[in-house]
Amino acid sequence: MTRVLEAQGIEKVFLNGDEETRVLKGIDLTLDRGELAALSGASGSGKSTLLSIIGLLLRPTAGSLTISGERVDALSERKRAQFRNRRLGFVFQFHHLLPDFTAMENVAFPAAAPAGGISREMRDRASTLLKRVGLEDRIDFPATRLSGGQKQRVAIARALMNRPDLIIADEPTGNLDRESADRVLELMREVNREDGATFLICTHDEDVAARCSRRLTLTDGRLVRDVGGPVDDPSGRAPTG
Repeated sequence: MTRVLEAQGIEKVFLNGDEETRVLKGIDLTLDRGELAALSGASGSGKSTLLSIIGLLLRPTAGSLTISGERVDALSERKRAQFRNRRLGFVFQFHHLLPDFTAMENVAFPAAAPAGGISREMRDRASTLLKRVGLEDRIDFPATRLSGGQKQRVAIARALMNRPDLIIADEPTGNLDRESADRVLELMREVNREDGATFLICTHDEDVAARCSRRLTLTDGRLVRDVGGPVDDPSGRAPTG
């Protein structure tokens, strides 16, 4: 299997004057291509901080981070931004669509923004992705005319636009009713199965976590439970079961 993510000894300390808050306390974690992993834990356990570090939105205080064979924790801000755009996909609890853009334009945005415009190839891929997520009749709809579940499906299509190595989803069903949440989760599971896409899904929803092939649990800044995943994982994770 191809290793997509390798985090070793990840620590994060926040400073407020002379006061230190140690949020992450030596996280070792690996993900192989095609895994569908859920990250759970109580509020304040460090989930969002860990996602932000893996997503190159925050630098760790200590430790190393490698994505698809490239060491990324020490990259310059410019190179981090380029890597994040090209190699990572994001799905947030609040979809963060651009309200003045159509569904197609929102999906194309990760490719169009650095290029300075939307090419025909980008339009074609964005339209294909929208058809893939069941929104072929909403391609030219403004984002403001979409339902909450439809907006989140657009967000998933957007995350896939640049064919990322890793898709990071932060509470992707947290703002949806149960029926819409089920549809969004099944869509991610389908993309995972059929495309071999790698997902790391942060969630408080036990049903979402139970339907992932791997379950990670953070407690007080430490990875205390890791069920499933590759048997050759050298990260020192807890035994399965």
